Amino acid sequence: MDAPLLADFLKVRRDALRPGEVGVPAAGRRRTPGLRREEVAALAGISTDYYTRLEQQRATAVPSEPVLRSLTRALRLSQDERDHLYRLTGHRVPDRHTDERHVPAALLSALDALTDIPAQVMTDLGGTLVQNGLARAVFGPDIVGTGPEASFIYRWFRDPAARSGFPVEDHAAESRALVADLRAAVTRRGDAPARSLVSRLLAESPEFAALWKRHDVAALRRRHKRIRHPEVGLLEFECQFLAAEERSHILAIFSPLRGTPTAERLLALTRAAR
Repeated sequence: MDAPLLADFLKVRRDALRPGEVGVPAAGRRRTPGLRREEVAALAGISTDYYTRLEQQRATAVPSEPVLRSLTRALRLSQDERDHLYRLTGHRVPDRHTDERHVPAALLSALDALTDIPAQVMTDLGGTLVQNGLARAVFGPDIVGTGPEASFIYRWFRDPAARSGFPVEDHAAESRALVADLRAAVTRRGDAPARSLVSRLLAESPEFAALWKRHDVAALRRRHKRIRHPEVGLLEFECQFLAAEERSHILAIFSPLRGTPTAERLLALTRAAR
């Protein structure tokens, strides 16, 4: 690990960010226009002491890959900057064609701006990468991992708990939509993770296998979704799915359906979380 260069790089990138760019309130007097160390640490989900030791060249261990991924998102690094960070710490640089955990900065900035409705960034194979607070309150925290189990599509067909928040009468339509979107993703990607996910589901889920034979193809763009929340009851959303250019990353936005009490119930969830 090149500790001096790593420290300089982290500090320069921290100083270049403004609080409003990452959803941090700009309250109070600031000696510099950039983020504070504790703010970067909070965004990355690591301790302020650990982040400070990285910037002050006092870290005794090389940061792990999960820490590097968290710092990449917290500092809104481009792919080139992310690769540089990995090299400075002596880690192998992730393959750009297979590593989908790097979330484009534009999607992160859009997510930061969405504070009063649920929103999350997902992969086109159903993995949740990052959520805002309301999305965690509505859907639960994201599942960490890289295998099929990290995909909501896989859990939908293999884990009954994945369906518990959906009205039973909506299950069939949800299954069809997920399979049609997955077929579009598999054809578009044509890579090993996509083929592996389909192979597992074909072997393990008769329901999935039957739907897969229909050859329905329809990338998710907009749809109506209902969620039964254990605390506030039925939530109804008009969902929009905004994709990055290559559609490997998708910003899912859940707007309360007009004419329903969903907005008021989301507000109650927000108050309960404070």
